[in-house]
Amino acid sequence: MSSDILVIDDEKDIRLLIKGILEDEGYHVREASNSNEAHEQFVLKKPDLVILDIWLQESIQDGLEILTDFKAQSQHLPVVMISGHGTIETAVTAIKQGAYDFIEKPFKSDRLLLMISRAIETANLKKENAALKARMDLSADLIGTSPEMTALKQLLTKIAPTKSRVMIKGEAGVGKEVVAREIHRLSDRHNKPFMALNCAVMHPERLEEELFGYERDGVVCEGVLEKANGGTLLLDEVADMPLETQGKILRVLQDNQIHHLGSQEPIDIDVRILASTNRDLDAAIEKGDFREDLFYRLNVVPLDIIPLRDRPKDIKVLMEYFIEEYVRQTGQAAFTLSKKAQTALNQYQWPGNVRQLKNMVEWLMIMASTKEDAGQIEEDDLPPEISGKEAQGKSKNNAIDYSSLALREAREAFEKSYLQNQVTRFKGNVSKTAEFVGMERSALHRKLKALDISLNAKQDSDESNDSSDNSQKRKSA
Repeated sequence: MSSDILVIDDEKDIRLLIKGILEDEGYHVREASNSNEAHEQFVLKKPDLVILDIWLQESIQDGLEILTDFKAQSQHLPVVMISGHGTIETAVTAIKQGAYDFIEKPFKSDRLLLMISRAIETANLKKENAALKARMDLSADLIGTSPEMTALKQLLTKIAPTKSRVMIKGEAGVGKEVVAREIHRLSDRHNKPFMALNCAVMHPERLEEELFGYERDGVVCEGVLEKANGGTLLLDEVADMPLETQGKILRVLQDNQIHHLGSQEPIDIDVRILASTNRDLDAAIEKGDFREDLFYRLNVVPLDIIPLRDRPKDIKVLMEYFIEEYVRQTGQAAFTLSKKAQTALNQYQWPGNVRQLKNMVEWLMIMASTKEDAGQIEEDDLPPEISGKEAQGKSKNNAIDYSSLALREAREAFEKSYLQNQVTRFKGNVSKTAEFVGMERSALHRKLKALDISLNAKQDSDESNDSSDNSQKRKSA
């Protein structure tokens, strides 16, 4: 099947020229002369590749703004930027915003065709890798031979074929989204979309745009409820959803209809709603932070995910799985655990659950490569928070006696110590720290602020200014 390419340029002669070149090579080509037509074509059918002019006359948005919108809706969509007034600065800005490459007018047809071929091939590889990673993560979080994990797998096979809504509860890192994906995979909706929306990381207005979509200046953008039509939508961290949005979701569950923001036209939908949270919803209802009527609509089938510390039998199985995956990806020799090291792992509380275990295996593999006896991991080789060994350069007088603290205080003290170490390790780079610990960048920022953990001010400022720098460069271009 030939690839579908959308050409966006305000000059008709350029569009016809590109269309002729591409159709001669067997591609299917659609055209748009401005941002309104571009969004209409995108909604009509998501293209396999976009050729986009930066400067568009008589258009509400320029090419860089269209690029930002398209990439927000389709992460792996390859976009080739073109311009007759190109500069290095403009090209750098476009690529930073997600463009595959940049080509100046007039261009040679051979170069354009080569660029398109490589862009589509790269996009397909990224999609395959993302799908493979999703399957790997799924299999990892559901690995285990403990009675608790066996019971969970059996329960999922009963829940999945039904149309019932499910409330998935559990601590951070236990794999709530993975469980939701497994419910979708085992259901009769498995060949339809699965979408997940984190309710904790968005401004309320932006959250509603993501949920319901919008119509603005003739542009129509679908929300996740519409994109997931026929399939499954996970409302992740649903306890953080604003009260006003909760009321709108309740109406969706009652009527099976939505309205785009800015429109009163009803749209029928058929979506199975799953929800997840790591908070106590009964307490949230009592405080008035969560609607009781919405809770009963979503909590048809409550599902509690057991934390890793309550199924220590699975720790060794998971360790072996993660080690095998790391070895397969890097070619590095595997290591074994001494009995004392395995005992320490089994006795550890794992506040970050499976996600933390996976990160620790990667850390151990890196550290093991520098040891003389790289094949054997002893108890003292484990991270300080697990082995109990003092971190290098830290005085014993500064060590925290967790046994003297209540569980909540001890957990908070550990989180602060752990995150401070990771922030220091990555030299204040919040993005890299968030990626390693498995948190959204904005969520990590809030956690660091709550725990009063200071950052490298310059580094954090540099990161937060990336988008404004790009905007400034675009204006100057």
